[in-house]
Amino acid sequence: MTIIMESGRRRGLNSVLSSLSLLCVVLDLQLDGVLGATPVEIEHHLEMGRKLLAAGQLAEALSHYHSAVEGDSKSYLTYYKRATVFLAMGKSKSALPDLTQAIQLKPDFLAARLQRGNILLKQGSTQEAREDFQAVLNHSPDHKEAHDQLLKADKLESLQEEVHEAHRRGDCRIAVQVLEHVIELSPWDPESRELRAECYIQLGEPRKAIMDLTPASRLRADNRAAFLKLSQLHYSLGEHHDSLNQVRECLKLDQDDKECFALYKQVKKLSKQLDSAEELISEQRFQEAIEKYESVMRTEPNVAFYTNKAKERTCFCLVKMKSAEEAVDICSEAHQREPQNIHILRDRAEAYILMQEYEKAVEDYQEAREFDQENQELREGLDRAHKLLKISRKRDYYKILGVSRSANKQEIIKAYRKLAQQWHPDNFQSEADKKEAEKKFIDIASAKEVLTDPEMRQKFDSGEDPLDPENQQGGGGGGPREWPFGFNPFEGGNFHFKFNFN
Repeated sequence: MTIIMESGRRRGLNSVLSSLSLLCVVLDLQLDGVLGATPVEIEHHLEMGRKLLAAGQLAEALSHYHSAVEGDSKSYLTYYKRATVFLAMGKSKSALPDLTQAIQLKPDFLAARLQRGNILLKQGSTQEAREDFQAVLNHSPDHKEAHDQLLKADKLESLQEEVHEAHRRGDCRIAVQVLEHVIELSPWDPESRELRAECYIQLGEPRKAIMDLTPASRLRADNRAAFLKLSQLHYSLGEHHDSLNQVRECLKLDQDDKECFALYKQVKKLSKQLDSAEELISEQRFQEAIEKYESVMRTEPNVAFYTNKAKERTCFCLVKMKSAEEAVDICSEAHQREPQNIHILRDRAEAYILMQEYEKAVEDYQEAREFDQENQELREGLDRAHKLLKISRKRDYYKILGVSRSANKQEIIKAYRKLAQQWHPDNFQSEADKKEAEKKFIDIASAKEVLTDPEMRQKFDSGEDPLDPENQQGGGGGGPREWPFGFNPFEGGNFHFKFNFN
C-alpha cells in the first residue's frame, strides 16, 4: 500500500515538472518574439519611424521607435531617434531619459549632448546644462551653438540670483521684471513661474498669477500645490466652474489630499447653488431663485464676489416680480458694492420706471451707458425712459388712474369707475368747476381707453402716447385735448345723464 502511494506521488510530481517545463518553453518563445527581434525587423521599424516622422505622423512613428528600442536596447542612435520624436511632439520630459541613455551608451555623442543641454536650460537647470555645453566644446571648441547656449546658461544663472535676492528683500515688482527675462530663457521651469505667480498675488494681480500657474501645474509630475492655488484663485474671482475643475485635478493626483478635498466640498456646494439659482431664473421662478441666492450668501459670506452676485441677481428677480420699491433698495445696495456694474444700473432703472420715476430711470441708463457705449439694450432702455419722461410731463395714464404699471385690467376698470363717479361734471355747481371736472373726466376716460386696450397700452409702455395727435398719421400738434371717443358730450348746454362705467 505504501509503495503504491509513493508511486502515485512520483507520477504527480513528474506531471507538475512537465507542465512547468512546457510553460518555460512558451515564455521563452514569447520573449524571443519581443526581445529577440532580428536586425532586419529592427531596421524595418527604424525605416518606418523615419518615414512617418517625415510625414508628420508622430504617434505612428513613435510606435515604431518603441519597437526598435525594445528589439535593441544597446543602440544609442535608436534612443536618440525616439527622443527626436518626443521633442517633435512637445514632450521634452519624455525625451530627456532617452537622450541621457544615448549619452551613457556613447559619451562623445555631441548631438545628444547639445539637445539635452538645450532641454536642461529651458528647464532652468543651469549647472547641468552648462556641463553638457562644455562637453560639446571640449570635443569641438568652435561649435557656435554650444558656445551661444553656454553664454545663455551663464546669463540665466545670473538672473536667477538677482530674482532670489529681490524676493528675499520682498521687492516683488523688481522680481517680476527680472523673471520676465528668466522665463524667456527657461519657459519650462516651474519654479520661476510659481515664484512669479506668488509675486503677482502679492501685487493684487490674480489673473496674471493664473496665467503662470496653469503651465506650472503641468511642468511637475505631482504639482498638487499649483492645482490647489489655481482653484483658490478662480474661486476668489467668482469662477466656480474653473475652480472645481482645478481642485479635481489635485484630487486625481491624491484623492486623500486633505486641503484639496476640503476645498472641493466647499466649491462643489456653492457651484451647485449658483447653477440652481440661474436655472430657476431661466424658468421664471424668481422667488425661489432669490431664496437660492440667499443660501449662496450663507454658504460663502467671506468672498465679496458671491455676495455681490447674489445682490445683483436678487435685484433682477425683484424687477421681474414687479416688486419695484424692494428692487430699488436691493439694487441700490448692489450699486454701492459695484458702482460700474451696468446690469445693476439697468435693473434699477427698470424698477424706477415701474414706480413712474422716469427722471431717475434716465439717470441710471445714462450712467450705465458711460461704462458701455455700444450696448444696444442700454441704448434702447435710455430711449424708452426718455419717451416715458416726455409723456409723463404731458399726461401719464397710470398716474391719472392712480394705478401701478403692473395693474391688470380689472384693477384699471375699478380705478376708472371710482374716479369717473368722483369727477362727473354733474357733481359740480359752478361753471368753472364743471370745466375743470370735464377736463379731468376726459383724462380719466382716455386713460381707461388706452390701458384696457392691449395694443394701445403696449405703445404707451414703450414710450408712445397713442392718443397724442403728434403721434397720429397726418395729425397736427398743439391742439386742445380731444374727447377719446370722437365727440365731447359736455358741449352745448346743461346735460344731465348717467354713465355706464363699464
